[in-house]
Amino acid sequence: MNNLFRSCLALVLVAMPIGMVSAEGVPDLMFPVPEFANHPIPTASVPHTEGEVPAVWDIAILLVALCLASYFTLVSRSRKSQLALTIACLLWFGFWRQGCVCPVGATQNVALAIADPSYVVPVTAVAFFILPLIFTLFFGRTFCASVCPLGAMQELIAVRTVAVPRWLDHSLGLLAYVYLGAAVIFAATKTGFIVCRWDPFIPFFRLGGNTDMLVFGGSILAIGLVVGRPYCRYLCPYGAILRLLSCFSKWRLSIPGDTCVNCQLCEDVCPYGAIHPPTVKQTPESRKRGKRQFALAVFAAPVVIASFWWVGSTLAVPLAMWHPESRLAEQVRLEETGEATESTDASDAFRGSGMALEELYASAISRRGEFTYLGGLLGVWIGIVVGFKLIHISARRQRDDYQADRAGCVSCGRCYWYCPVEKVRLGLITDISEVLPDGKTLVPLSAVRKS
Repeated sequence: MNNLFRSCLALVLVAMPIGMVSAEGVPDLMFPVPEFANHPIPTASVPHTEGEVPAVWDIAILLVALCLASYFTLVSRSRKSQLALTIACLLWFGFWRQGCVCPVGATQNVALAIADPSYVVPVTAVAFFILPLIFTLFFGRTFCASVCPLGAMQELIAVRTVAVPRWLDHSLGLLAYVYLGAAVIFAATKTGFIVCRWDPFIPFFRLGGNTDMLVFGGSILAIGLVVGRPYCRYLCPYGAILRLLSCFSKWRLSIPGDTCVNCQLCEDVCPYGAIHPPTVKQTPESRKRGKRQFALAVFAAPVVIASFWWVGSTLAVPLAMWHPESRLAEQVRLEETGEATESTDASDAFRGSGMALEELYASAISRRGEFTYLGGLLGVWIGIVVGFKLIHISARRQRDDYQADRAGCVSCGRCYWYCPVEKVRLGLITDISEVLPDGKTLVPLSAVRKS
């Protein structure tokens, strides 16, 4: 932060017209030099910035990493290369660049730029936001596979994980969309960048932070030892966007059905529950039951959306209280009515500013009305997500082979790392029976299809 401030100050000094800067290097019009007797005025010095990494290098490194991740995932199908790239991206984007800029936080910059045309979003933030989206549309979630430092940290510790029940996995997965909607609204209204504020891994990247954030980040990592990528799956707002886009990806990680030997190892080793097995043949009764569930979900979706819209609209007051101005107005009101015996730094600064109480209260009331509308939009967004989730899980799909879930698969490559057919292809083994668990017998997938 100090380096950033010094760099910005240096740019301001350089960009100023020569007539505005005195011989000592201090801007005369902005900071008038007081007259002191027998006191030398210190000379301002411009810090050296040669050690700073230009933004173009970060963008170039991101682009190269995305290309390599896509190649290792879809072409060479090399888990070892993916792990090497994962470690490299964790060291560079995580610990060396200290987690900033990252696409997760850049979502808020883009949201604020759309809502406020006067806000100039940094070019790096735009590039970091857009490039992974483009690669996801073409190659699936290869950014999540090896490039994202948040996902990399969780990927490296997901060694012995347990399967999360399907109903719980679907339910918790909705939280990321709620978080995304709240982050966009708070950023657009200049309430705050809550994603950056509650990034659980920033304290580790920067080797220090608040106690609450260290506890939060440590808890996420502890959960990640037994649950694969808990932040990516259940909280990451940028991951929620990638989940949607990956459903339309042209190419993605897949399990070739023509060579599959039905060993089930890919399903067993996937820590994210993203491998779906072949479906059994449905009976007429199960098909009728599935159609009734699907119809019920379709009719329930509008009711769910309307209900969440109402709930979101009624949450205008607590949502508005996240804004510093609303909290200031409430604090001043408590002080004026005698309910608060002590003032705060913010209220003292307000009284020193000369701003009228009526103006502060009017602004707070206007903001509350704004959050009534935005809270309704947030409720509609949540209702749409829940409604489509109900429709999605109630739809019956016929699968003749093992398939990686388009949205849930993070392209980590564990499935083909354990696949015996892939091991034979790479020359690591000569016969697939060498890697099968004890007692496991093969049933060719072609036989399963015929049955």
